[in-house]
Amino acid sequence: MPPISDGDAAWRAALAPYYREFGIDAAAIASAPARLPFSAEAAELLAEFRPPVVSFHFGLPAPELLARVKAWGAKVLANATTVEEALWLEAHGADAIIAQGLEAGGHRGIFLTTDLSTQLGTFALLPQVVQAVRLPVIAAGGIADANGVAAALALGAAGAQVGTAYLLCPEASTSAVHRAALKSAAARHTAMTNLFSGGPARGIVNRVMRELGPISAAAPAFPLASAAIAPLRAHAESTGSGDFSPLWSGQNASGCQEIPAAALTRELAALLR
Repeated sequence: MPPISDGDAAWRAALAPYYREFGIDAAAIASAPARLPFSAEAAELLAEFRPPVVSFHFGLPAPELLARVKAWGAKVLANATTVEEALWLEAHGADAIIAQGLEAGGHRGIFLTTDLSTQLGTFALLPQVVQAVRLPVIAAGGIADANGVAAALALGAAGAQVGTAYLLCPEASTSAVHRAALKSAAARHTAMTNLFSGGPARGIVNRVMRELGPISAAAPAFPLASAAIAPLRAHAESTGSGDFSPLWSGQNASGCQEIPAAALTRELAALLR
């Protein structure tokens, strides 16, 4: 087992009361493996399939890797959470920009700064990005129904990206505890948290977020926080609890429906006919 870093030790100390509560041996928990960025090996694998669209989070890969992706004709999408990130993506080869508002569930695409005070709501960010860049802009965050899609297009978006609304569809791999949370009143209370991976991401507030605070200075940088909390998640989920699970959700879960994804997509596009 690799040695535990100082950062990981501080995080495990913060989680120690929960290890004792559940009878988990902290010494037996492996350190988090590194999460590799997009690599030449990944590009080679993708080249066999020549996907027409490739989307990146946290900026763009190295120029030579981006060139390989574009060589097979793929259009490159990437997330921007600020105007500055949108301008950077335009200057570095993106073909379209996803303007990710603060309402969006899951991980923030923030990459030029760690300052979360720079993050804007979708309908504040969207028109500023549209005005600043020449590329098509896709709105994301808090869009849950046809009216939301229409509003995004009215503000200049070339398209809308919807995530949370699909989490109850039968095609989604959403866990049972996650589905239960999305269908409950708890889904109305989300927060940005770094407890589950080390990176800021929006999820439904649960026990560990309430007790440790959604943002903890003890959590190591993304993605290193995940290993230490994983045994707590597994134990809680085995009892049907999401107290230690990353219950990713945007601020607007009202569009979640237990219907096929195709049917939901048709509903979202209803006003565009």
